[in-house]
Amino acid sequence: MSKAAVAIQTFKDAKIPVFERGDEDYERSVATPNLLYRFSRPSFVLQPTNARQVQAIVGYARQQALKLTIKCGGHSYAGHSTAKDINGVSVDLCRMRNTKLDLATKTITFGAGCQWGHVYKTLVNGPHDGYIVNGGRCPYVGVGGFILGGGLGPFSRSIGIGSDTLKEISIVTADGQLVTVKDTDEPRSNEGRLFWALRGAGGGNFGVVVEMKLAVKQLRGADGMVVAGRYNWFAAKDQPDLFDQDDFMDTMNTFYTTDWPESMTIDSTWLCDLRQPTGNGIRFTPSFDGSKVEYDGFIDKYIKRPDLARQLKRRALPEKSTRYLHETLVAQWSEETIKAFPTNRSYSIFSSFVFKNDRKTIEPVTAIIRAQIKEFRTRFPGEKVEMLATFIHCGGQMSKPAPTHSAYFWRAGTYHMYLTFEWEDKWMEADMRAFLFETKQLLRQHSLQGEAAFINFPDGALEETRHERAYWGDNIEELRRVKDIWDRDRFFESEQGIGMRGGVSYMAAANANQAPAPARNDEELTDSLASKQWETWNAWDVYDTKNIVADFQSFDDYGL
Repeated sequence: MSKAAVAIQTFKDAKIPVFERGDEDYERSVATPNLLYRFSRPSFVLQPTNARQVQAIVGYARQQALKLTIKCGGHSYAGHSTAKDINGVSVDLCRMRNTKLDLATKTITFGAGCQWGHVYKTLVNGPHDGYIVNGGRCPYVGVGGFILGGGLGPFSRSIGIGSDTLKEISIVTADGQLVTVKDTDEPRSNEGRLFWALRGAGGGNFGVVVEMKLAVKQLRGADGMVVAGRYNWFAAKDQPDLFDQDDFMDTMNTFYTTDWPESMTIDSTWLCDLRQPTGNGIRFTPSFDGSKVEYDGFIDKYIKRPDLARQLKRRALPEKSTRYLHETLVAQWSEETIKAFPTNRSYSIFSSFVFKNDRKTIEPVTAIIRAQIKEFRTRFPGEKVEMLATFIHCGGQMSKPAPTHSAYFWRAGTYHMYLTFEWEDKWMEADMRAFLFETKQLLRQHSLQGEAAFINFPDGALEETRHERAYWGDNIEELRRVKDIWDRDRFFESEQGIGMRGGVSYMAAANANQAPAPARNDEELTDSLASKQWETWNAWDVYDTKNIVADFQSFDDYGL
């Protein structure tokens, strides 16, 4: 009997939901819209229903040297929630979706397997206008990865980043213990330091988070009203390309360098989709905590191009906050509806940056993006490819705490920007990776400290010697110390985790007066993920029982 078969039977005997290749629940769990991970098929999928089962899984996996990959939503841009190792096991938390709203204490408690749609539904199904949870823009995003990485929500400028609203976290640590850490823990205690680390660097680094408690915030708008909208700005057919219009660049540079009020969040995306007949354009997505009169006043004050100001006002509506959550973010969400297999399957790669909003930064950044998008259209005519540059509006209350307040370090940023390259034909991968590398090399120098990236928009091509500084900046030394306290043996590790074994970290290189290795050309990674996944697809199944630790008896210690 293979090692996988023994493990599967062991979990079945303990009544822990386990699924093998071919099972419908297995196929649903591993399905992904990003075809780069199309051959990522773990030997089996576990779907625990409670914390005791998670403890049992961690205990067994540690004893049997199994590699666990934690999945709470499956939206990691770099595939961090996708099990890719030869002896990989996917721990899918999708069955841990309990939610409890307590307006008396202004808190909401939810399981780490929730997606934001589950949490928002708790607010939508009740007279809760004016209350908001600091969550994601998409109902299908998992709460765990979002909050543990920091969390940029549509109202974060006025209420703070998602991880700053955390009150408690329950986590199964590397030794199988269930630990609850709180915002009231003494900061220099081991528990207090873990709570600090989980707020910005918690995903897959210290254990399996099973439950969170967040503060519920009250919006400032009267009667629970907010303003939300969406406008895709393209040039008219009889006009030159939008990006070539005389005042376009001045309009965008002024837009990004404006000190918008904290109640206003306007995300924007530069669009270049060669699959569509439209030219280059910009998508604006405003969210405003206030009245329509106030919103219109701010648009008129700061947007000097009349046609753009008119559309940003015209294409935004005042609505109750619960309607906003249901219609704008959740859109006919039903908790009982089983999520369908991804239908819009394509190949995607990403990279992220953190920018200030001064002209010294913004003007070269927008010039680079404009030039690269125009070059993209020139270089790949007729191809089914897309390039996007998305600016998530940050700052405001998110920037008030010091960078050392939590593991989330890049407080000084006003825009978290991420590049997306998407294509449909697999032989375009080399071209797309090469173009992304070229573009991010131009942009990286303008990111905070010439290196900043955002862990919630991870770049899978970042080298081990660079990713720690890129994601956590000057906080990495303390994060390594916390890792030593709670997971000294590095049981929880990933390609872009804290203190990876088997390599020289950026900080270790710096301490040894060595420069980190130069950035590798992303093109070198072409087909590497698919090839590795294909070669190891069935490798673990041939392991025989001599690889199994014989003294494992039962899950009695976990009450199973």
